[in-house]
Amino acid sequence: MNASKKEFIAEAEELLQESQNLILEIQDTSSSGINPDTINALFRAMHTLKGVSGLFGLSGITRLSHALETLMDDVRLGKIAVDDAVIAFLFRNLDILRTLVDAVSNDGEEEDVAGYLKDIEAFRSRQKGQGDAEAAEGTIDASIMKVLSEYEEHRLKANLKEGKGIYLAKAVFTLDVFDRSLEALTKSVKAKGELISTLPTSSNVPEGSIGFNLMFGTNRGLDELRKDIDYDIEVLSGKKTAPKEAPEPALPQKAQDTHLKSTSTTVRVDIEKLDRILHTIGELTLVKGAVKRIGVELMETYGNVSLVHDVHKVAVSLERRLLELQSQVLEIRMVPIGQIFSRLSQIVRRYSREIGKQIDLVMYGEETELDKFLAEEIVDPLMHLIRNSIDHGIEMPEIRRAKGKPEHGTITLKAYQKGNHVVIEVKDDGGGIDTERVRRKAVEKGLIDDDVELEERQIVDFIFAPGFSTKEVVSEVSGRGVGMDVVKERLSALGGFAEVQSRRDAGTTFNLTLPITLAIIKALIVRVGNDRFAVPLTSMSETLIVEHKDIQTIEEKEVYYLRGEMLPMIRVSTFFGLQGDAGERSFAVVVGFGDRRVGLLIDELFGQHEIVIKSLGDYLKNLKGFAGAAEIGKHEVIMVLDTEALIDESLIKQKGATYV
Repeated sequence: MNASKKEFIAEAEELLQESQNLILEIQDTSSSGINPDTINALFRAMHTLKGVSGLFGLSGITRLSHALETLMDDVRLGKIAVDDAVIAFLFRNLDILRTLVDAVSNDGEEEDVAGYLKDIEAFRSRQKGQGDAEAAEGTIDASIMKVLSEYEEHRLKANLKEGKGIYLAKAVFTLDVFDRSLEALTKSVKAKGELISTLPTSSNVPEGSIGFNLMFGTNRGLDELRKDIDYDIEVLSGKKTAPKEAPEPALPQKAQDTHLKSTSTTVRVDIEKLDRILHTIGELTLVKGAVKRIGVELMETYGNVSLVHDVHKVAVSLERRLLELQSQVLEIRMVPIGQIFSRLSQIVRRYSREIGKQIDLVMYGEETELDKFLAEEIVDPLMHLIRNSIDHGIEMPEIRRAKGKPEHGTITLKAYQKGNHVVIEVKDDGGGIDTERVRRKAVEKGLIDDDVELEERQIVDFIFAPGFSTKEVVSEVSGRGVGMDVVKERLSALGGFAEVQSRRDAGTTFNLTLPITLAIIKALIVRVGNDRFAVPLTSMSETLIVEHKDIQTIEEKEVYYLRGEMLPMIRVSTFFGLQGDAGERSFAVVVGFGDRRVGLLIDELFGQHEIVIKSLGDYLKNLKGFAGAAEIGKHEVIMVLDTEALIDESLIKQKGATYV
């Protein structure tokens, strides 16, 4: 079964279980008075099931849930009274929906629901007209009745029929706090009775403020209401005492014993719970490291004795089990990137229609899996890139015709795994990036001097500068100078980076490279002077021994020729102002990919270590060059290098530009 079908079955079964609980609640409260919110919740559940099944092209479930949604609409509007027949009918159709979902789960053929739809329509016709007679109009001012929806009008009349008083809580809030104040007032009103309607008003409202009239029905007295609700309260209809009819005894209903067993093996888990488990695994990883260290020390002290063998066996077993546990938890956190792609398709349809462009969206690699946290964090950067392609990239139909292109532009979303990384590609077949225009804008904003010579790739990188935009007219889609810098910042925070490739009149491709997960990672422990640092292996490609005499200086920048290519070098000791070792050679850790590669010169390598990166906190979060901290060995805290920030520093120096 594919991931999307599993997702539908989990969602559908959750909605059906929620619906069953709501029907049971309706059944239990039918004699004492059904909560209108319960009826509304069941109506919404059927509406949601209709939408979800429609997305997956399951017409049978869609049509049946729509018919039940219509039935519940009649119930919530008081056109059909809730009795034992209605409750039994709802239970019966809930079982039918479960049968249809079971068929989807077992890859069976979709059942014809025409007979069930006729049954629902016939039942609606029989039950209509048996709803409660509503209170006569006239007790409430006609101007108020005009602004109420059909459902609000029904609830007003139902409250009047039950003899409740109808009141209007009048409140005026300043614009800066009205949302919180209105929410607090709504809670107070709901605690006293039923909120019928929230009506905005401009009467006697000073400038810079906003007014609301909250209509509600309650059995509470006016004095009690004014004591607990600190706003002006107007009486629309006073409280009456109406004799209650003795409820008819509820008919016993045979318990439904079919379809109680769920066909789904999916459990929805809050991501925070998984984070806590991973945190615990991270702490256990430190314990494992301590056990291994103790084993080594015992070996050095006592030699090859049985106790040392036992400690070694325990350490190896603990390491293996922790690795299995970590792998299983990380697998639970993985979600298909297609979930994100489907959301982005809505953006393409919406904005392309608004600006009059014809754009097709093509997706590949939707099954590629990514950590749930990373998948959600990457939504905003992807959204900015999609909007950029729509507004800046794809030309208007008439321009595409003049260039000999199809009128329909194409945006391609592609995802694939590359080692311990996931690469997400956003490609359009638009006009490409006008590098000359980007350069002029960079000079205009003071990012470079007019006489600086740059490669085309370096010019393109300016689009990631804060506030940089070549769009002359601001639109809803883009042009405000925000977006591309957000992409860069968000990717850097996630340990990833972006590359841009563009050809004039052929299109632009953005490649986003991300680690598969941000949980426990392997890192290379290095030394610079008297300090030790961790370099994440996910950002490394190789390590070298570099003779200082082979390092050349070109335009005040140190480079090293590695297999015929110029590799920029960064002395980590100089970057952080440390006293490094004096010698004729250093180790170099090559970080980055493709054109974004630099060599970090360090003094010593200590090998790999599993680390859990901890945040530096708000006070140190802007500390340049560090991604966080980690604990190793005998509770030693070391800093984790932010390789992306170091790469940026090197490339900025290469350009001879300073960002403002």
